[in-house]
Amino acid sequence: MQVKLAYGRHGMAVELPDSVDVIRPRFVPGLADEKSALVDALHDPIAGQALDQLAQAGDRVVIVHTDITRATPNDRILPVIIQELLDVGIRASDIVLLNGLGTHRPQTEPELRMMLGDDIVDNYLCLQHDCFDDGQLASLGHTHLGHPVRINRTYLEADVKILTGFIEPHFFAGFSGGPKAILPSLAGAESVFSNHGVDMVGHPQATWGVLHGNPIWEEMREMALRTNPTILLNVTLNDRREITGVFAGDVIQAHAAGCEFVRENAMIAVDEPYDIVVTTNSGYPLDQNLYQAVKGMKAAAGVVKTGGAIIVAAACEDGVPDHGRYAALLAEAGSPQGILDMLAKPGFVEHDQWQIQMQAHIQLHADVFVYSEGLTADQIEGALFNPCTSIEDMVAHLQSIKGGDACICVLPEGSQAVPYLRT
Repeated sequence: MQVKLAYGRHGMAVELPDSVDVIRPRFVPGLADEKSALVDALHDPIAGQALDQLAQAGDRVVIVHTDITRATPNDRILPVIIQELLDVGIRASDIVLLNGLGTHRPQTEPELRMMLGDDIVDNYLCLQHDCFDDGQLASLGHTHLGHPVRINRTYLEADVKILTGFIEPHFFAGFSGGPKAILPSLAGAESVFSNHGVDMVGHPQATWGVLHGNPIWEEMREMALRTNPTILLNVTLNDRREITGVFAGDVIQAHAAGCEFVRENAMIAVDEPYDIVVTTNSGYPLDQNLYQAVKGMKAAAGVVKTGGAIIVAAACEDGVPDHGRYAALLAEAGSPQGILDMLAKPGFVEHDQWQIQMQAHIQLHADVFVYSEGLTADQIEGALFNPCTSIEDMVAHLQSIKGGDACICVLPEGSQAVPYLRT
């Protein structure tokens, strides 16, 4: 059978055996009128007051948006929010767009224009959070776990604080969106490192679809609420990047409603694990680098047999990437077990350690093969993975090793559909 994988900007068709199970999110059609749905959600929120009652002329407003590694349709969401603000008398000069980068690299101007649209970039102040810039950060003390927290000062000083984003399953925070717009998106580096620390990421409840009891998400919630956000606007998307749902209002209650919507459509139960799982990282912009592609691998790991094989297709336009510490840490560790040994050293704290921790556990469970036109074989091997030059040939090769009755599944949209073993 032919299956189209979400790969890069345009997808990729592969021929797979007819016996392969194809696991996709349940398709939800896009809203007939996105703009009206966004306006209606802001006027009739799930909990709390409408935006036009929360903002008034003279207010200084910060709108937090996701960065280029996320699929949020910022160029369709943000103009609607901005128009609502202008309609209540807020001046354009009092509106700031703040890119919630967390520990990610800043966007170039062309990237910002692609994400936000020329009108916003040309007419509004667009700032990019820098988690390493002490001058941008203000202390909010410590969390209940004793972790220090500093948050972006521009955001904290605003009269109206609007959080935006999109909701999908997240491999250790349960779901994206909601309080993630504050921690890690607007936090200081030390806050990200502690929230994503070895014990936090290794907690059994730090996984797909789990919020309550998940120490990572609960700390995110604690810090988001401490900043007194004014309103949340999150959306859900289908594989065409159409908006399927809009969830606005109180940061926790609106997010919870969106998470339940996603859970019903993206979490898929299966009866038995597979010998081979073909996966993706949901295409552009989510598969821009190998670091992000670990999420697609993690989705596959939940339903692959111990000693099985995962094949991931990720375009990796942004490389491994060169920024951050991901590649350097992998080189230093030298092997999946070496990663865990390195992380276990007393006092070890490094940027991107959470991603290599996840990677190590996946690789100790199954072999991982990477197909990417954006990476060389040396780069893939340097990241401790096995290069794959043809998905069809690799599936056939693995079948010859594991036997003709090897069971196979494919996740064409990667982490947009998260399979789990039925209990």
